[in-house]
Amino acid sequence: MSRRAARRGLGGLNPVLPALLGAACISSSAIAVRLADTPAGTTAFYRCLFALPVLYPLAALEAHRKGRRPTSLRLRSALAGAFFGVDLFLWTHAIYDIGAGVATVLGNLQVIFVTVAAWAVFRERPRPQFILALPVVLAGVFLVSGLAGSAGAGYHPLDGVLYGLGTAVTYAAFILILRKSTAGSTYVAGPLADATAGGAAVALVLGLLFGEIPFEVAGHSLVWLVFLALAAQSFGWLLITSALPRLPAALAALLLLLQPAAALVLAAVFLAERPSVLQLLGAALVCVGVVAAARARPQDDPDTAPEPTPG
Repeated sequence: MSRRAARRGLGGLNPVLPALLGAACISSSAIAVRLADTPAGTTAFYRCLFALPVLYPLAALEAHRKGRRPTSLRLRSALAGAFFGVDLFLWTHAIYDIGAGVATVLGNLQVIFVTVAAWAVFRERPRPQFILALPVVLAGVFLVSGLAGSAGAGYHPLDGVLYGLGTAVTYAAFILILRKSTAGSTYVAGPLADATAGGAAVALVLGLLFGEIPFEVAGHSLVWLVFLALAAQSFGWLLITSALPRLPAALAALLLLLQPAAALVLAAVFLAERPSVLQLLGAALVCVGVVAAARARPQDDPDTAPEPTPG
């Protein structure tokens, strides 16, 4: 099969549409987190838990068609999910401390950490454009944090940035481990289900350690947590992970910018978040720098598509 045919998928379906739909689903996740208004441990745990009844039946159908995945690969996916559980825990704190839209923008930094880690651990050397993009991204982070101006009443910009950086680091670890466990594989639902189970387990432990797991959740919060599990953790991720490998890396990077951009718009509409002019400038710099970094993929792997940001 030619590379172009592989990217178009079965029946000639253009992968741009599922990528767009997936990015739209994920972009709503920060808003759902804020509207659920539950502690970070609760949000991360139930988001993963409620997604499992959807993901594991799909994984079973996938295994029936393609065969069962080796236990070693399933354990690697679960290990990746453990980092994902920490990521969701930190990201939820970032949303509360710096705002849903800005926290999602900071999540884009995972592209930087993934590339640096791949360079250090796997010797996947990035192009020179990656180095040039770093100062742009750092300037954007400083501005978007609100440290240079006003971050808005009730926000904690320094805490939010630290949680956002922690989110990016743990998400990068999740991506790298999951990518290695699925290299050369066409499985989608199985790895995502195992990773989600690992995330649920770690989120439960973190929630219990920090006293953030009330097992009785208010009705309106439960509705938003179910929405989060279905829209983002299940359908959004399935659409994106099935579409990105069939897209050129540069196009995929541009499409995934819809996620932080849409999150900023949705946060303004539904949460009345009003980032300052400096924060909006910072968000633009982060997005531009991330696109440049995503396009400056390792020289021996020019067609690797970027990963979706946390959400």
